[in-house]
Amino acid sequence: MSKTSVIKKLLATAAAIATLTGCAGPSPQDYAAATPTLDLARYFNGQVEAWGMVQERSGKVIRRMNVKMDCHWEGDTGTLDEHFTYDDGSTERRVWTIRKEGNAYTGTAADVVGEAKGSAAGNALNWRYVLAYKGEDGVVKLDMDDWMWLIDERTLVNKTRFSKFGIGFGEVTLFFRKAE
Repeated sequence: MSKTSVIKKLLATAAAIATLTGCAGPSPQDYAAATPTLDLARYFNGQVEAWGMVQERSGKVIRRMNVKMDCHWEGDTGTLDEHFTYDDGSTERRVWTIRKEGNAYTGTAADVVGEAKGSAAGNALNWRYVLAYKGEDGVVKLDMDDWMWLIDERTLVNKTRFSKFGIGFGEVTLFFRKAE
């Protein structure tokens, strides 16, 4: 193999690594110094309301929603009882059971395949899970990449990207407000 071929292969490998590294998303540790500190057991305790939207891959808003939540914790286990009302009048309920282990969280819900797993640092939490979404054509298992950022003691922003086979289909954005 010529010296030029070796250099071309090294450059191609370096470009591929740079491309992949550049596409890597943030980590909760990127927010370790950010305050206020997000503790799900403290924030999601009591009454919480949320407002948000679902956007398709192009960015077009396809659904809007309001969410009312009743949340409580016993030790390191929490229950988040979510009641969704959509702009078309339909409703949905999801009940999460969340376990806290240090800065790590695991969660289950009836429409979550297996467990949601993630971690928190500073004002952020990221967890990933598979959602069994019931659409018009049946159930589709979507990969969910869910981020939360605590803005202040009562306000939290949640952005979730959903995909299938690595292809992004859209995002859900929610703005939470904890009752006083």
